[in-house]
Amino acid sequence: MIQALLDGLSLVLQWNAFSLMLVGMGLGFVVGLLPGIGGAATLALMLPFVFKMTPVEAFAFLLGMHSVAATTGDITSILFGVPGEGLSAATVVDGHPMAKQGEAARALGAALSSSLVGAIIGAMALAVSIPVVRPLVLTFGSPELFMITVIGIACITSLSGLGPREQMKGFAMGLLGLLLATIGQERQSGALRFDFGLLYLWEGLDLIPVLVGIFAIPEIVELAVRGTAIAGDRPAARLGAGVWEGIKDTFRHFWLVVRCSIVGVFVGILPGAGGGVAQWMAYAHAAQSAKDAKDRERFGKGDVRGVLGPGAANNSKEGGDLIPTIAFGVPGSGAMAILLGAFLIMGLHPGPDMLTKHLAVTYSMVWTLVIANVITVLACLALLPYLAKVTQVPGRLIIPFLVLLVFVGSYTANKQLADLAVTLGFGALGYLMMRYGWPRAPLVLGFVLGKLAETYLFISMARYGYTWLAQPLVIVLIILALLVIAYPYLQERRSAR
Repeated sequence: MIQALLDGLSLVLQWNAFSLMLVGMGLGFVVGLLPGIGGAATLALMLPFVFKMTPVEAFAFLLGMHSVAATTGDITSILFGVPGEGLSAATVVDGHPMAKQGEAARALGAALSSSLVGAIIGAMALAVSIPVVRPLVLTFGSPELFMITVIGIACITSLSGLGPREQMKGFAMGLLGLLLATIGQERQSGALRFDFGLLYLWEGLDLIPVLVGIFAIPEIVELAVRGTAIAGDRPAARLGAGVWEGIKDTFRHFWLVVRCSIVGVFVGILPGAGGGVAQWMAYAHAAQSAKDAKDRERFGKGDVRGVLGPGAANNSKEGGDLIPTIAFGVPGSGAMAILLGAFLIMGLHPGPDMLTKHLAVTYSMVWTLVIANVITVLACLALLPYLAKVTQVPGRLIIPFLVLLVFVGSYTANKQLADLAVTLGFGALGYLMMRYGWPRAPLVLGFVLGKLAETYLFISMARYGYTWLAQPLVIVLIILALLVIAYPYLQERRSAR
C-alpha cells in the first residue's frame, strides 16, 4: 500500500495530469465564486472532455475542479452573503456578519485555512479507510440513516438559543423547513402534495433558489437601506494582519476544526446525505462547543467558530464521498454520481478492482484532493487582502453586481423562470425573519434534512415495520439524538453552578 501511495503521487505529478489538474482548478475557482452553478453541474458539463484522457488525467481534472469549487464558494458567501454554492450556505451565517464588522480578511483566512485542514483530513480518511471501509458502510441501513438525519434535526436546539422564546422560534422555523421539504411527490406512493396545480412543484422546491433567496436578498435589501459599504462605516482591519488572524484562529480552535472535519467525513460516507448536511451539522456542533448561553449568543453575529466548522466539513466530506463511490460504486453525493460516470468512461469498475488492481489510481485521487487544495488555498491567501477591500466599496456600486449574482445563481440551478419567483418569495421571507429576530439556520436545516428523513423513514417502515426501533445501533443513535437535544441545557446548568 505504501508503494501504491508513492505510485499515485508520481502519477499525479506527471506533466499531463498536473497541467489538467491546474486547468480544472481554474474552472472550479470561477464556478465556486458564481452562486448556484455548483460543482456537480460543472462536473456534468466537463464529463464529455475526459474521453481521450487516461484515468489519472481524468480524475486529476475532475477532482481538482470539484474540490476547488467547494473551497472558493466560501469567498462569495463571506464577502456578499450570497452562497457561492448551496453547500456554502452555513458559512454565510457568521462569515458575512464578520465582513460587515470589517473583519472580512479574518473570516476568509479562517475559512480557507480550515478548508485546507478539512481537505487533508478527508484525504487521510480516504487513504486509511480503503482496507476497512466495507464493514463500516454495510453497517448502516435505512433505519440507521434515518436516525442520523434525526440527530441532524436535533441540532436545532444548538442553533436557537436557550431562552424559551428563542427555542420556540427555532423549533417553529425547523418545523417550517420540514413542511417545505414535503412539497412535491410523496416518496412512497407518488401522490402530489402542496403542488397547487403547478408542474414546477412536482419535484419540490430546489435547494439553491431557497438558500440564495433566504440569505442573499435580505442582505442586499439591508445594504440598500443602510446606503453604506458592506462593512458599514467601520474601518477594515489591516488586511494582511486580518488574514493571518484568521489562520491563527484555525489553530486556536484546532480540535474544533478536527472534530468538524470528522463530521464531514462521516456524513460524506453516508450515501445521499450530501455536503449541505455536513456543513449544517458541523455548524451546529460548533455552536454546541460554546461554553455557555452568553458564548452561544455570539453565533450568527460574527463568531469565527461559525466559519471554521462549516469550512472544515465542506472539504473533508469530499474524501468521505469518495469512500463508498470507490469501494462499492454507491455515490456519496450527486457530484460523486457524475464521477461514477467517469469511472465507466475510463473502463474502471468501482469495488474490489479499485482496491487491488487499480490501487495506484485510487491513491492518485487522494493526492489530487491534497495538492489541489494546497495550491488553491495558497493562491487565495495571496489574493485575500485585495478581495477583502470589496467590503469597503460603496453599496450603490456593488448592489447591481449582487443582484446579477443572485438571479444568475437562481436561474442556472434548473434553468426555469419559476426559480426566480421562489428566490424572491424566500427573499421576502428571509428579510422579515431577519427584521423581527427569527433564526434562519433552523429553517434551512429542516429543509435540507426533511427529504432525507422522509425517504429513509418510508424505506425503514416498508422493510422492517416497527421492529427497526429495537435494532441495537438504532437504540444507540436514539440515545445520541436525545443527548444532542439535552446537551445545551446540561452545559448551561453546569456553567450556572
